[in-house]
Amino acid sequence: MNKSILSVSVLALALALATASLLAACDKPAPAEPAQPAAASEPAAATPAPEAPTTPAAPSAPESAVPAFVGKVWQVKSSSAVAPGTRYSFLTDGTLVIEAEGGTPGYGKWTYENGALTMIEEGVSYPTDILKLDAGAFDIRSHNPGEPVTISMVPAEGAPLPASAPAQ
Repeated sequence: MNKSILSVSVLALALALATASLLAACDKPAPAEPAQPAAASEPAAATPAPEAPTTPAAPSAPESAVPAFVGKVWQVKSSSAVAPGTRYSFLTDGTLVIEAEGGTPGYGKWTYENGALTMIEEGVSYPTDILKLDAGAFDIRSHNPGEPVTISMVPAEGAPLPASAPAQ
């Protein structure tokens, strides 16, 4: 018996809510009539423009900003796999030049997108973490196959910036 009273009460409540919703919709005011154009002799009232939302702009570097390691010759001070004295140059055109003492320069590419450095040697891309970068040091960790390679570099004083890869 209690179930039937409960069912009737729930049904009555649902019906009351539906009726109240319909009645509330009927009481909405009619939309305002569109404004008539003002006569030419009447000055138009200035309507203030809606304010744009104020959200603080995130600081961003210009898209043409060149990373601080570019356009310099860096010399390996210490490394887990690269000989000390080896020079790395990141040219502005995306060329990577690696020069070991007495050897022929090797040419690769580099990219820097969204704060991520990638070095490309012999067609293989290596994501590279920048561990430290300032005027006197450039420390990186290249994720080569096997163990990552750490390289600590300093500016190569007096070393000229090499040219891009020779045309082939």
